[in-house]
Amino acid sequence: MAGKNSSRKQTSRKDGAKVHQFPSAQERAERQQQPRPPFPPQHQERPGLESKVQPRPEYQAPLYKGSEKLKDKVALITGGDSGIGRAVAVLYAREGADVALVYLREEQSDAEETRRAVQQEGRQALLLPGDVTDPDFCREAVETTVEEFGKLDILVNNAAFQQHQEGLEEISEEQWDRTFRTNIYGYFHMAKAALPYLRPGSAIVNCGSITGLRGSKQLLDYASTKGAIHAFTKSLAQNLVERRIRVNCVAPGPVWTPLNIVDQPPQKAAKHGEKAPMERPAQPEEVAPAFVFFASAADSSYITGEVLTLLGGETTAA
Repeated sequence: MAGKNSSRKQTSRKDGAKVHQFPSAQERAERQQQPRPPFPPQHQERPGLESKVQPRPEYQAPLYKGSEKLKDKVALITGGDSGIGRAVAVLYAREGADVALVYLREEQSDAEETRRAVQQEGRQALLLPGDVTDPDFCREAVETTVEEFGKLDILVNNAAFQQHQEGLEEISEEQWDRTFRTNIYGYFHMAKAALPYLRPGSAIVNCGSITGLRGSKQLLDYASTKGAIHAFTKSLAQNLVERRIRVNCVAPGPVWTPLNIVDQPPQKAAKHGEKAPMERPAQPEEVAPAFVFFASAADSSYITGEVLTLLGGETTAA
């Protein structure tokens, strides 16, 4: 679905009538006409499905041409069913990798769509439903991936839980615990499970957030975990540098994914990303190339311990 500023083309039928056609995904990308807020007011119960988000998040990256940067690699992506995780899975496949996707069982239909998208790129996708807060599941997910594909080269930690609250007193201990167990414990569990299988040249790519660099008054717990992810990235990079395993982090600003649809009331969700200099949120396909960059030795063999911000025109000195 095109945004409010997207232009339409007119074509003529044989009977002379004018037919309006929205630009294709590739045309929108070429003209930098990604969908803009206000979006249709909408809300979903957790964990949310990308298939119900309007307009649908863009993940196909029609302008991105693969060049075998990840040829015959194997990647495991948490939160791989939708949003950033889906877009990363598609581009990794386009670069020649097979992927394993971790997601919650309630997101099965989204995961199956992602698997189809990966298969359309000519690669294999393994579906691994489960919860990254469970260390036993994390070990099983890694072991199943290695059993299926014979190895593991890339770990992408992307699964996240987010819930706005107006004040500290409104954050329950249950919410605080769930946020930390998903967003930082899950990264720890997955990295620890993957490490025995990673070899020199392997990569871990974490998903942080601009909130982890400058805070967020309504996302106290979420922003705290993202700050922890940034520190975890830098510390783990130092810990693994002698083993030639690189660890980096992508820290986006607002991105159009189901995460914000389930977290905010409809009217606020409709305005997501409008305060960015580009006056819109990023689409997942615009964030995913950064994950390719950090996974690809051709691009980033001398880079480890970095946090890369993608902010739609903002700059930060942090």
